Amino acid sequence: MKIAVVTGASAGIGREFVRAVDREGAFEEIWVVARRAERLEELKTECAAPLRPVVLDLAEPESVERYRELLEREEPEIGLLVNAAGCGVFGPFAEKELDKLLMSARLNALTLTAMCHLSLPYMKKGDAIVNMGSNSAWQPVPWQAVYGASKSYVLSLSRALWRELRPRGIHVMCVCPGWVKTEFQATARHDDYIRYVDRWYGPEEVAARAMQDLKKKKLVSILGHPVRRQVRLVKLLPVKLVMKIWCRQQGIE
Repeated sequence: MKIAVVTGASAGIGREFVRAVDREGAFEEIWVVARRAERLEELKTECAAPLRPVVLDLAEPESVERYRELLEREEPEIGLLVNAAGCGVFGPFAEKELDKLLMSARLNALTLTAMCHLSLPYMKKGDAIVNMGSNSAWQPVPWQAVYGASKSYVLSLSRALWRELRPRGIHVMCVCPGWVKTEFQATARHDDYIRYVDRWYGPEEVAARAMQDLKKKKLVSILGHPVRRQVRLVKLLPVKLVMKIWCRQQGIE
């Protein structure tokens, strides 16, 4: 059985990826992974392909083992893995709860690493991995230091895996959107520290563009000309200047 696996499927970009993958009609089943079972059940009524809810809180280390056991039991071919689960903590690093900072780093980086590693034995030539990065991956981001660092990790890992897996015919792409209006923003409680946003994008736009870019075998998917211009500029400017501009935009001393 050839399946797609989408994490973070209960809301935001992950949920839109489920819909976008379903429209492709390329998989016998879509495994939707998230901790909120009722949200996953709702998705069944919106998709043509059979959906299999996999209720896991990927922020918890034991969830990785449960995913391993499920794969060993079912032995599917994973035609597409979309790692869209993630979370962020906004605010001064020293003032934030350590448990929340570590959870963000674990979910964004370590769990994603585990999902890739555990899925690869079930992937063949022509299959693909899509990892959710961020525009924050390209620079250090004061007042969301762990989130930005974790997304830099995702970008670097995705690029390295793209090269390692190329001989096997497995494609790896990192999605690096700008500001996306999702539940993530509310959960991160960013309003006290993020005062300037040049433009909001919709999660459906991000997922649709990513699926287009995946067909083109792109290494990185970036939605929007303003975001692409910013990425190019960040690569040219000194890192201290980039952080100074960011802080000035947000009114942070």
